[in-house]
Amino acid sequence: MALIIRIDVDRSYGRRPALRHILSRLSSGLYFPKVAGFGFLAELHTMLTWLNAESARAHVFFRRCTLPPTPIVDMLDIGGHEIGLHLENSRSFSTFAAEKQIVERHFGRKVLAFSKHGSGGAKFGFHHYAPYEPQRYIAWAGQACMRLFLGNLQDPSLKATKAGNDVMVFPSAFWLEPSWRDTKKFTVDWLLDHARQADIVLLVHPENILADPMLTADFKKLIRTLESRVFQ
Repeated sequence: MALIIRIDVDRSYGRRPALRHILSRLSSGLYFPKVAGFGFLAELHTMLTWLNAESARAHVFFRRCTLPPTPIVDMLDIGGHEIGLHLENSRSFSTFAAEKQIVERHFGRKVLAFSKHGSGGAKFGFHHYAPYEPQRYIAWAGQACMRLFLGNLQDPSLKATKAGNDVMVFPSAFWLEPSWRDTKKFTVDWLLDHARQADIVLLVHPENILADPMLTADFKKLIRTLESRVFQ
């Protein structure tokens, strides 16, 4: 039993300072080039450095606007991390398959895992389709010969299931950011205890974790203390 680290790479340039926040919005809604000098995926780079130092492996999910340059691809490969699709355009199977193909072409390999960008409600980016409809995605994953879906529910005690098409489904996650977690019931100590008894998904967004020293400390403690695993 272990921690399943899920990294959703939402923002090209993070949230801070204001200029980088604006560049993230531009790259998501319209277009902005990948400029290292402005810190393109800088927070992910830092997080991968921590993970690789601890030999902790993660599933890392990319949007089309956050597809990484070669140095970060190399870090992913060195650390044995698994690459996934962070699905935006979930209107139909054809849009799902098209986004999967974009990620596969970028990395030059098959993508077997995915997560969904957003949990319903707000629209985040030009390509984003806001409704959260996990049963549709699971069916599409079977059609596309994918193996793993990590869902957005907020009760990490929910157990994983295997769909009839052999897709492993973790419907929920322990969201390290407190805005999406019952912080009284699901504490970091709860996770430290329960991840020794069951596979539990830890969901993080690099720009949020690095912006908060307490979340940074919690993340480092978790990857240092708990065994992690990935599905291949």
